[in-house]
Amino acid sequence: MNEKVSRLIDSYRDEYVRMLQEWVRIPSVKGEPEEGAPFGREVRNMLDRAMKDASEMGFAVRDVDGYACDITWGDQAEKVAVLGHLDVVPAGDGWVHQPFGGEMEDGKIYGRGTGDDKGPALACLFAMKAIKEAGIPLRRAIRMILGCDEESGWEDMAYYQTKHTLPETGFSPDANFPVINTEKGMLHFVFRAPSAETGFRILRMQNGERINVIPGDGWAVLEEKEGLKEKIRAWAQETGLPVTANSREDGLWVTARGIGGHSAYPEGKRNAIGMLLKLFEAMGVCGPLGTLAKAVGMEHDGKSLGVACEDEVSGPLTCNLGLLKLEDGIWTGTLDLRCPVTADLEEIRKQVKAHLPGFTVETVEEKAPHHVPADSELVRAVLGAYEEETGMKGEPEATGGGTYAKVLKQGVAFGAQFPDEEELAHQPEECITADRMISAAKIYANALLRLCAE
Repeated sequence: MNEKVSRLIDSYRDEYVRMLQEWVRIPSVKGEPEEGAPFGREVRNMLDRAMKDASEMGFAVRDVDGYACDITWGDQAEKVAVLGHLDVVPAGDGWVHQPFGGEMEDGKIYGRGTGDDKGPALACLFAMKAIKEAGIPLRRAIRMILGCDEESGWEDMAYYQTKHTLPETGFSPDANFPVINTEKGMLHFVFRAPSAETGFRILRMQNGERINVIPGDGWAVLEEKEGLKEKIRAWAQETGLPVTANSREDGLWVTARGIGGHSAYPEGKRNAIGMLLKLFEAMGVCGPLGTLAKAVGMEHDGKSLGVACEDEVSGPLTCNLGLLKLEDGIWTGTLDLRCPVTADLEEIRKQVKAHLPGFTVETVEEKAPHHVPADSELVRAVLGAYEEETGMKGEPEATGGGTYAKVLKQGVAFGAQFPDEEELAHQPEECITADRMISAAKIYANALLRLCAE
């Protein structure tokens, strides 16, 4: 690691903290498209802010019609990509700190996007700034691409490729260290069925935030019937699950308190929609919800859906029931499946449809699995940077998360969460530690020097 680069990054700490707080205060959740703002006004505001800050650092900045921007240092024909994103998932419930406040407490900055992905992207930008200010000669240029639709349909990356050529190699600071060289495939489904429940009547139900978020809270309003409230409370006591039932003027309100998080990492989480489904199943519900309770329920391995599988390279399949609502007599829900590298996606699609009779099932997004060999120049370079800066041995890993690394011929997910840190992406109280993120910036600078310096 170049000592001048390292010292420069240390000197940026206060500037980094201030800038990240300002970025977090822009609630860049996808909204209604506008002229020049395909993902809504707040996402456009965030893009403008990022371009302004990068331009003031002295980089060449290009607006890609509001879908993304790129930030380049060096004029070499061959480039290494750094792929981050500026959009965030909705705040959700359960926050102590303001989700878009950028508050700092005990060295931590709180807010939606601090870890996913504004904080890591900004760490990479400061790594680039240090390399520039240190005057390091390059053999490859560095091109940071900041997208605006990563948390939804990746329309940003599709559009970018219609306008500009992507570098062939690079990394996305949107996961964890030491390095992820294998990403599972992804299948997103929307399913629908007419409401035809028996046993009791559900008046209203609308749960979930995003297809790729494990719902931490769930609710339904039931038609009040004698003894129903007592049965629900008895079930909650028997199972130990935090479900409540309370009478109100408009019906019997049933609430479930789960443990939310990112759909790619369901271990240790608890799906609140699944809790309600298992409750309804125990209460004797039939029809579409009964089918869904049996096929999915609270499972996250896809076993009852007929799709459970795993391999040595990427581990087990995961399944998340992210959204479920009743509207105009129609049940609509979503499933997010993260599939092992060797899985047959077409067979998985068939099994999902077969295990949800009575539902129409539509595939709304599909991403193939992605793997970069461990002995590639890219993996060796980023792993070497991590090991040098931390003094810890690292091995390539697999993930169910999907990052922009997939859009590159050779791309890996690289940081910024350290192995001993709790995964807080898509959860309440998302935060980063300022000192840890400065350490991450040094790792990123080290990796870029290995890949790009003469």
